[in-house]
Amino acid sequence: MGSYVVRRIAYGALVLLGVNLITFFLFFTVYTPDDMARLNLGGKRVTPEAIEKWKAERGYDKPLYWNDARDGSARLSDTVFWDRSVSLFALRFGRADGEAAGDIGDEVAARMKVSLQLALPLFILQVIASVAFALLLVMLRGTKLDVWGVVLCVVMLSISSLFYIMVGQFFFSRLMKIAPASGYAAGFDAVKFLALPILLSLIARIGGEGRLYRAMLLEELGKDYVRTARAKGLAEPRVMIVHVLRNALIPVITSAGAYLPYVFMGSLVFESFFGLPGLGAYVIEAIGKQDFAIVRTMVFLGSLLYIATYIVIDIAYTWADPRVRLA
Repeated sequence: MGSYVVRRIAYGALVLLGVNLITFFLFFTVYTPDDMARLNLGGKRVTPEAIEKWKAERGYDKPLYWNDARDGSARLSDTVFWDRSVSLFALRFGRADGEAAGDIGDEVAARMKVSLQLALPLFILQVIASVAFALLLVMLRGTKLDVWGVVLCVVMLSISSLFYIMVGQFFFSRLMKIAPASGYAAGFDAVKFLALPILLSLIARIGGEGRLYRAMLLEELGKDYVRTARAKGLAEPRVMIVHVLRNALIPVITSAGAYLPYVFMGSLVFESFFGLPGLGAYVIEAIGKQDFAIVRTMVFLGSLLYIATYIVIDIAYTWADPRVRLA
């Protein structure tokens, strides 16, 4: 398995390099440093001197891709590509493009704590609730409760998360006044601001995942090992939890693992609507302000997390099912 992991890391590094190159070229093809300076300084009537000053402060006064030195040597290290693209692999993100913006790395570190406070408990509760709900439906299969449970899953799956947010804020914040509609506070006070978005996000996702897990569990029920376990006289809950659930962990790991990048990157929709200063809201603010340095950094971090997540998922497959071999 060690050689497989090494190969996957090598492939992942190539993918990350490709994403980084494409992102850099696309951004600087659409907007030149002069265009970016005008956007941040207030339009087309900005003086050339102000543009040059803005570019010099952020390192955009260098050549984009290649620097032909006066002594005849060509250098890549003294270019915008090196400072703003290659440096990302060392997790050096540089300064944001905004006039009053600071170091992107400091901002990411601070906002990641808020995103983790929202997404980590949500991730744990989501896996537990979805699996438990699917197990309950399978144990009640063929009954009216199972039918209505599937109908409920389809209804919940069909409703946009924006609807849950608006209804939840109106009901819990405006009418019942048991949770703030938006805002954030550090320390233990963060619980009252995070409880509502965690609850609503859980409700928004449980329908689709509960239906998926139910289908996977039902597929396992017809296999020989289940009939053998029942023939030995094992109770149905033990059969479902110890045997069926263990053999249906592959789709659970796949679905749960795909959500892991959001644990670190934050939820764009929920953080924005609830006024949480996490990474998701950071991206939305950067897009609104057209701060391309932040957007490029977040694209890079998102790609890095997705590549790392799917390597971890592949390794987890071998733990969930010994029949899986990584070659």
